[in-house]
Amino acid sequence: MSNDAMIGQVTPSIAFFPLASRRDLVRRSAVALDNCHGPAAVDFWRTTCRALGAELLALGCPEEEMRAEIMDFQAAVQMELMWLHRGQEARG
Repeated sequence: MSNDAMIGQVTPSIAFFPLASRRDLVRRSAVALDNCHGPAAVDFWRTTCRALGAELLALGCPEEEMRAEIMDFQAAVQMELMWLHRGQEARG
């Protein structure tokens, strides 16, 4: 039995700052994605999401939580794209 278990301490877990809350990352990704089209957009998106997932895994994020973070990030980028285009429609 480990010393921590004997004295009733729990091993601390790491809390990750949510990708979807990283406003600069979301905005930059949305703008970059908006400037790509066709296969280039697909490649950019896959590369971005895989790199973020690998970063989270390297920091010790459990795979299931990493996948949820990527899904939330994707949703945030889609919302940002909608806001970017809403502003263009208002001016246009």
